[in-house]
Amino acid sequence: MTHEMNLQDKYFDFILHGTKRIELRLNDEKRQKIKIGDTIIFRNEQGETFSAEVKDLFKYNSFEELFENFKIDILADKSMTKTELLQVLSEFYSAEKQKEFSVLGILVEIS
Repeated sequence: MTHEMNLQDKYFDFILHGTKRIELRLNDEKRQKIKIGDTIIFRNEQGETFSAEVKDLFKYNSFEELFENFKIDILADKSMTKTELLQVLSEFYSAEKQKEFSVLGILVEIS
């Protein structure tokens, strides 16, 4: 199955250049359909795309819990701290939404 996800340019580039290998999302109804072996087409703000294969899925109650098990250089890029990334994620996904749906780390490999 193929899924599409929009990314801000910065995170699009992190995945494209291999510094971000886990995409972080709410485990909402749309993301619950993602399975290992699926393809994700990532699109940036200019409409550029690339595809990646889902290699693994990590489900947690919150991003803070997920961050306890992974280093920043697989979650974003060494130019960011976990605190900064958590702040960005909280702007998109409230604590209430994380509690309602849980969160998903999607390990991807560019295909």
